[in-house]
Amino acid sequence: MKAQRHARIDSEIARILAILIAQELRDPRLGFVTVTRAEISDDLHRCKVYVSIIGDRHVARQSLDALGSAAKFLRGELGHKIDLRHTPELVFIEDRSTERAIALAKTLREDAERRTAIEPAADAELAEAELEEEEA
Repeated sequence: MKAQRHARIDSEIARILAILIAQELRDPRLGFVTVTRAEISDDLHRCKVYVSIIGDRHVARQSLDALGSAAKFLRGELGHKIDLRHTPELVFIEDRSTERAIALAKTLREDAERRTAIEPAADAELAEAELEEEEA
């Protein structure tokens, strides 16, 4: 039961923060930020908010700084929109899983292309060896 409640709170916090960040924050340092997930602590006093940031490392650092500066504002707004006895302290963490997934997909695609380039050459050598065996 406790795990289900935490999961519901996590998803509700992520949903509300995504809306607040997109509609309420007007910090020029803020890039294209997407809330990927939120994880609330067992005591409900702290919440890690994972965000995906489109752009290079400089943009990501600036966006995380902007979110850190706006954490108290976001916490207050979250407190108005969610019914919890204690509004959790927000900690923003960059989620780079999307970048890793793209890099992994690129590596797999390159490996598949390399294998298809090698296989025709290997097939030709195998066919040539079979012809030599049949002729002998």
